[in-house]
Amino acid sequence: MRHFDAEATRAALPFPALIEALRQLFVEGCEVPQRHQHAVGQDLTLLIMPAWQSGGLLGIKTVSIAPGNADRGLPGLFSSYTLFDAQTGQPLAMLDGNEITSRRTAAASALAASRLASPAARRLLVVGSGRVAALLPEAYRAALPGLEEIQVWARRPEAAEQIAEHWRALGIEAQAVSDLAAACRQADIISCATLAREPLIQAGWLRPGSHLDLIGGFTPQMREAHSNCFADAELWVDTDEALCKSGDLLQPLAEGLITPASVRGDLAALSRLAPGTAHKADQRTVFKSVGTGLEDLAAACLAFAQP
Repeated sequence: MRHFDAEATRAALPFPALIEALRQLFVEGCEVPQRHQHAVGQDLTLLIMPAWQSGGLLGIKTVSIAPGNADRGLPGLFSSYTLFDAQTGQPLAMLDGNEITSRRTAAASALAASRLASPAARRLLVVGSGRVAALLPEAYRAALPGLEEIQVWARRPEAAEQIAEHWRALGIEAQAVSDLAAACRQADIISCATLAREPLIQAGWLRPGSHLDLIGGFTPQMREAHSNCFADAELWVDTDEALCKSGDLLQPLAEGLITPASVRGDLAALSRLAPGTAHKADQRTVFKSVGTGLEDLAAACLAFAQP
């Protein structure tokens, strides 16, 4: 059985290869049962997320969430991923679940943007400063090499400056901004990866033909975009689960601003299109993701295939 620590998992998932691995598995498809959630005692939640291809590989991600760990000096979340032979059940590999989750999340957004954003896009605005936000410029530039200007906004200006400095150290031209509205008005692509519970983005800030990527808002209580962002925009999701999990969609659904029929398609449909072909000049697009075990499996299989 092979073991991939965080560094090895990260090294085995370069974004160009990971984006392509996601595209291929979205086209091929796999079995993704609903995740299991269990309360373990008073202070621990356990999530179990399986996915497999019959006759191929089977993966199970386990996530433990313990809010009380802050008082213990420990992270509040631990995640691991185990890969098995789907015919024999033989364990094949153990991988770092946090690296798989964060990298496949950024890669999925980049894959969607490669179809929905303008091929001429030059300016990317990242909203947020966490683990996934830190990966977005690298992932997006793998899918859209024309991106030249990277900006970042965060609630804490010092966090935005810190992440911009990190990107500059990687050779990415980036700058922190303090005026979110002004930055949105200049951006071709806005990618939000936050834990916001109140909308951050307003429709009046979005340029015609721009692309809005919403990564946070993965529970009914969380939102990153005002309901008006979905008006006059083409809406795409990673999977249909977004319609029942995401506060960003549940609120405009409740208000009657959108209906399930407003969704143009999912990431599987986008993966069957050539890059840039879903973009229309002056037509705003929105991509809402909540994550899927398919993406975890694709990442784990890619890492396991590395020599």
